[in-house]
Amino acid sequence: MNNAVPPGRPHGRARHRDRHGRGMRGPLAPPQVPLAMSRAESFDGLVRDSAERLERQWPQLASVFFAVQEVPQPGPVERIGLDGPAIVPLGRLVPAHGGRPDCVIVYRRPVELRSKTREERALLVHEVVVEQVAELLGLSPESVDPKYGQD
Repeated sequence: MNNAVPPGRPHGRARHRDRHGRGMRGPLAPPQVPLAMSRAESFDGLVRDSAERLERQWPQLASVFFAVQEVPQPGPVERIGLDGPAIVPLGRLVPAHGGRPDCVIVYRRPVELRSKTREERALLVHEVVVEQVAELLGLSPESVDPKYGQD
């Protein structure tokens, strides 16, 4: 049996996980508390809640796929005037093609940059989802959700 002690550690001293000897600490909050959710998971939940609200009113949305992407894919950028800022979309509708269903995509980073609080973010996510569903159904956003545009 080899009783060699690594250099720099006094003989007989127990090995600890951290320099204060307390070991690993537990999580800051239990998993069911929103603090334990990442921003991306929280955003996914907002999109899911909005989609479920609309599916209760519009059963034909059950076959629609709702997705979240970080940012829009690079491509041609629409411009306002010649010297105006680029328009960054908050969401997009991808029509059904082949065997793929219709897909409503919400872009997380642009929405987060335009909202300061969780409540503002939830309202903006719902408005984006309503606008894309309205485009899919060929209706106005107000007919898809009568509360559209109201704060």
